[in-house]
Amino acid sequence: MKIQGKMFIWLSVFVLAMAVVYGVWSKEPAGTTALFLAFGLCIMVGFYLGFTARRVDTGAQDNKEADVADDAGELGFFSPHSWQPLSLAIGGALAFLGVAVGWWLLYFSAPLILIGIWGWVFEYYRGENRTQ
Repeated sequence: MKIQGKMFIWLSVFVLAMAVVYGVWSKEPAGTTALFLAFGLCIMVGFYLGFTARRVDTGAQDNKEADVADDAGELGFFSPHSWQPLSLAIGGALAFLGVAVGWWLLYFSAPLILIGIWGWVFEYYRGENRTQ
């Protein structure tokens, strides 16, 4: 993960330089803002990967002498199934539709989003997946 973190940090430096050049050259606020936001996203991902790389074991991708088979095996725990993303997607779609149609639609989307977040957080505290 160290190499991915460094790659995103270098990408953020490049995007920042391009945002400054684009902003000075074009004087167009939408594209300049988008590039600065892309810089922020790259910095966040790079920091997260670098921060996490210090706390986990060194992976095969960080070893220059590693083979493909060194990275085989269990990668982690992934949820077998969940209905919560569907609730979040419907709630999010209604919320974004509320911006276009009318703010009153947010009254219907907020409960769906809250139910989806609540269910996703407490998914493994009850039901058939409680023991995982």
